[in-house]
Amino acid sequence: MKPKPIKRLRWFIVWTLFCSTVINYINRQTLSVLAPVIMQHFHMTHEDYSYVVSAFQVAYAGMWLIGGVIIDIIGTRRGLTLAMIWWSLSSMVHSLASSVFSLAVFRFMLGIGEGFNWPGASKTVAEWFPAEERGLAVAIFDSGSSVGAVIAPPFVAFIAYEFGWRYSFVAAGLLGFLWLIPWLYFYHPFDAHPRLGEDERKIIQQGRGTPAASALKGAKRWLTLLKERNVWGIVLGRSLTDPIWWFYVFWLPAYLSEARGFSLKEIGAFAWIPFLAADLGNFTGGFATGFFIKRGMPVIRSRKLVCILSSLPIIAGIPAAMTHSTTVALLLISFATWGYASWSTMGLTFPSDLFPQDVVASVTGLSGLGAGLVSTAFTLVIGYIVDKFSYFPAFVAAGTVPLLATAIVLILIRDPGSRATTSTAN
Repeated sequence: MKPKPIKRLRWFIVWTLFCSTVINYINRQTLSVLAPVIMQHFHMTHEDYSYVVSAFQVAYAGMWLIGGVIIDIIGTRRGLTLAMIWWSLSSMVHSLASSVFSLAVFRFMLGIGEGFNWPGASKTVAEWFPAEERGLAVAIFDSGSSVGAVIAPPFVAFIAYEFGWRYSFVAAGLLGFLWLIPWLYFYHPFDAHPRLGEDERKIIQQGRGTPAASALKGAKRWLTLLKERNVWGIVLGRSLTDPIWWFYVFWLPAYLSEARGFSLKEIGAFAWIPFLAADLGNFTGGFATGFFIKRGMPVIRSRKLVCILSSLPIIAGIPAAMTHSTTVALLLISFATWGYASWSTMGLTFPSDLFPQDVVASVTGLSGLGAGLVSTAFTLVIGYIVDKFSYFPAFVAAGTVPLLATAIVLILIRDPGSRATTSTAN
């Protein structure tokens, strides 16, 4: 007997991806929240800390690309299942760290697993959502990063105070194994899902706007992507915006501790606020682009408009570093993260708007590789600058570089129907 269809199945799937992103960020944010304690425990300088963080970023960047290709080959269900098991175990072994070197090794392992999440989620959105809903779908799963960053400070601080900092890594890792239950229940490939109703199937198929498969087969479908101006618009755009997010994720607790005098308890109580603002930013971008599309604006033009509007609040990070008021600083940083998250939603939506489903994860992965490498370099520079000078130059860069990213997106990215786009995107 055929199983009863699940109504609005695609939304259950995307909320499951939201949960994987929440867990992803709790795992990576554990180190950031504990940075003041761990740096003291291992007698680390800011430069040492930047090396540990960069170990994660290098692996994470590489696995965006490699993981995206792997997921395009083996499928999303299997790929994200294996990735979750890997990064959950990697998080738990952080509890065994005995030196800066071992901590860096465990961060590298964590980055390998976590790099699969966004390419897999982006591919799922391309597979399961019509064009007008993709912005909101991406906003939902990507907002998990903000929610995870909101949950992490109080969650990690509580575990650390009650049981010791090492148990925070164990607790974070255990969450991933719980996630496997709803993931394996709700997600199956679109063409073979036993619980997908016919009405929902038609809605998705009629509204996709991109083909399920490229015209080219084998390695050619990936190699030709490097010739696409749309690919480079996505890659460069993300490469010049993602470092801002990493700056706030990895350095905000340390900044609040050193420049603003926060204790670990105060970090747990207040460091989540900018990430709550980012969560709102995800939905702002998703709802805004959906609003424009429903009123007749072309899909790509609506995404670009949201990028322009979202780049302006990011500048607020500069006066945040200049004010003497901690409250005002947190509010300005929150305004900046709100703008970043809205922009990021568009950056993650572009691949599913512009490319066939069988290369969406790969395009997303390539953009993640570029963003990860630039973010790693930015992190290393921050460690040096903070040791030698202060946090202020980093805040200036974080506030201005996204303007360049937006200009690049406007210049390079073109609608799939234009002559600038080659046959891979048609």
